[in-house]
Amino acid sequence: MGDPRGFLKVRRKVSGYRAVEERLNDYSEVEQQLSDEERRAQASRCMDCGVPFCHWACPVGNIMPEFQDRLYRGDWTGAWVILQETTPFPEFTGRVCPALCEASCVLGANDEPVTCRQNELAVIEKAFADGLVKPCPPKKRNGKRVAVIGGGPAGLSAAYYLNRYGFEVTVYEADAQAGGYLRYGIPNFKLDKTFIDRRTGIMEAEGVNFKCGVCVGDGRFAFGTKGGAQRIPAKKLEAEYDLVLVTIGAREPRDIKAPGRELSGIVQALDFLSLQNRTLAGEKNIIEPATAYGRNVLVIGGGDTGADCVGTANRQGAVKVSQIELMPKPPEHRPENQPWPLWPMLFKTTSSHQEGCERLWSVNTKCFEGEDGAVKNVKLCKVEWENVQGRPSMKEVKGSEFDIKAELVLLAMGFVHVVQEGLVSELGLETDERGNIRTKGSFHTSNPKVWAAGDSRNGASLVVRAMADGKAAAEAILRAL
Repeated sequence: MGDPRGFLKVRRKVSGYRAVEERLNDYSEVEQQLSDEERRAQASRCMDCGVPFCHWACPVGNIMPEFQDRLYRGDWTGAWVILQETTPFPEFTGRVCPALCEASCVLGANDEPVTCRQNELAVIEKAFADGLVKPCPPKKRNGKRVAVIGGGPAGLSAAYYLNRYGFEVTVYEADAQAGGYLRYGIPNFKLDKTFIDRRTGIMEAEGVNFKCGVCVGDGRFAFGTKGGAQRIPAKKLEAEYDLVLVTIGAREPRDIKAPGRELSGIVQALDFLSLQNRTLAGEKNIIEPATAYGRNVLVIGGGDTGADCVGTANRQGAVKVSQIELMPKPPEHRPENQPWPLWPMLFKTTSSHQEGCERLWSVNTKCFEGEDGAVKNVKLCKVEWENVQGRPSMKEVKGSEFDIKAELVLLAMGFVHVVQEGLVSELGLETDERGNIRTKGSFHTSNPKVWAAGDSRNGASLVVRAMADGKAAAEAILRAL
């Protein structure tokens, strides 16, 4: 521990964002970076706790106290060496992770946790700048070939480790480029896609093969595209490879059944976000984007994806953006039933919300109204929540109906039923009641040659959890083979 009193002398300081009037005119990353000395000062706040709950909370098991201590001492190389022992892509989690570790930091009990996420990002970017991150192909191959179906966070993580363990790995991705939700779901202003290209380039140099624009089995094509990807039978991969790992993610967005849902202008959030990212990337094989320019926009869903829709709509030139959430407004500080070191459900204002957005909680959608087949207005009502036999129950508040004018409605309500039926049936896989691939024990499916990892077996979750699951799957495969 470099400075036993660092947390008493230095207050938490976050990197902050570029000015709103500047960042609204582009899609560049909004988060700024502190100077090296300021970052070292933030690392000095780590208390080197006897029981590091930050390490306990981190899905990939980052060793926070050790790399924070190296950072504080100015040993950036040592910090990177420790960091890369546990996580494959700190440049991704350093940008988009909700920082479960910070919620479990001892200083987080008083809402002043160590800036673990931003420290992590600073370390990996310093490592890239100093030329420390280089391709490390395995010295020897083990003679086993693995096909990874899906190039999202779980698939990339599994491919990264399997390749380093000596397997010959090929990643099959239906989209034009690898990255999955990292590339096509998260806006560029939170994660610039050049950082994905930088990492996949290193993986290719290490021996990972990427076959993009290839749809395995009878599944749907990528969100927002007109199709056109090459189709290959899943059985072909099963026959050609020693093992197949399915990491296709959660692909079925939750929908809404309110009257008027058939009107045009009501769009799933991931379609909206992915089309913007594809347009910025210059992709050609896409459907006509739904633009917010000159429109009143209503985002249904109060989570991070909804916030991403808010930021994107503002950049596209929306007249007004509103966001509604069915659940009550979260508290600003830890409630008694969510004590430290548990993850608390707290009120959060993102960079997108700072750019302009009306936010409403405990609001339910009653119906959509339109003209000439296009949505023009949404009828809403306030709801109250109460505990009924240990479960939350919702009821409408009488006389609370109101309208929000909207020519574009974005549905950001999460995902359900994740698996492509054609792929599942072709490989003879079993699914559970939620539509997730059923695995036996660790990651093995009902097919002896097929394994599954990430959201395809767990349901929709965080990028960092998908990465952790891909890593764990690679370790399980190594032990099995």
